[in-house]
Amino acid sequence: MERLLLLLLPVPFAVGLLTPGAAVEPIPGTPVFAFQDTAIDESSGLVAQDGLVVSVNDSGDTARIFTVDARTGRTVGMTHWQGDAIDDEALAPAGKGFVWVGDIGDNEGKRDHVVVSKVPFGRGERTVRAHRYELVYPDGPHDAESLLADPATGRLYVVAKEFIGRMYAAPATLDPDRPNRLEPVGEVLGIATDGAFLPDGRHLVLRNYGQAAIYTWPGLRRVERFDLPVQRQGEGLAIEGDGRTALLSSEGVDAEVLRVALPTPTPAATPTPTPTPTPTPTPTPTLDETAPAEARPTTVTDHDPEALHVWWPWAAGGGALVVLLGLLARARRRG
Repeated sequence: MERLLLLLLPVPFAVGLLTPGAAVEPIPGTPVFAFQDTAIDESSGLVAQDGLVVSVNDSGDTARIFTVDARTGRTVGMTHWQGDAIDDEALAPAGKGFVWVGDIGDNEGKRDHVVVSKVPFGRGERTVRAHRYELVYPDGPHDAESLLADPATGRLYVVAKEFIGRMYAAPATLDPDRPNRLEPVGEVLGIATDGAFLPDGRHLVLRNYGQAAIYTWPGLRRVERFDLPVQRQGEGLAIEGDGRTALLSSEGVDAEVLRVALPTPTPAATPTPTPTPTPTPTPTPTLDETAPAEARPTTVTDHDPEALHVWWPWAAGGGALVVLLGLLARARRRG
């Protein structure tokens, strides 16, 4: 009996991993290039700009980013900056020639703050003194791998990598001298490994290891959900050009970067503003999707059914694991 139960222990994890997503088939991905630099072995963040792709390794590397030629996959530049990299997990655009680097990973949930740094990128190797800012969650530590920058305002957002993803907003203006308090915005895709705003500033995309979802902004209403091409450990996403395509990266040496066409958000995702506000039948506050970011209220939205889709197989598998462990303990006592 004990031997049989030990053989069954992997089953709950298989339930969570192999449960299919919402789409019948993953959207096709076209290989664009493979990283030629063996130092890029755990690509965990991605930004695309002017024919260049910027990537960063996650925990275990130094404070550095790689600039890669998207035509060849060869590293053409590297930027180093001061300080230690605890767990760099994400990149976000920060204007022409700059990226935000998110040292926001926290697998053990022990960090009292995380750090974002504004770093230049481009051809050639350089060492710079980066602007660094501490971020603090309002509800305790979270592991995160997604950092997004609003293209209209530059404001930063962090998405916790949890079964029910939670999105947090950084202050509109970051203070370099003291911790900057994050505020909850809403619930989004579970186990998110990267994300980015679309150029229109009215939608954003989040991905996890197998799926992606498009949301309106700032309403965070999911309008598209689709399965992604299979990757070894897909953790990077960058939006190209006008927002019709995205690049996807994966951990691993010589990992391929894939291009996928993004579904066009449905017309319902872009409501037409009316000259005068229409009263709502309930007193529940809503988010004005046409208001500037500075004027938008910070409100936690209703539970996103996408998050439920992601975590229920794991919950079921976890319950089965508890039962199996109980039976195993009972078998040992009898033995």
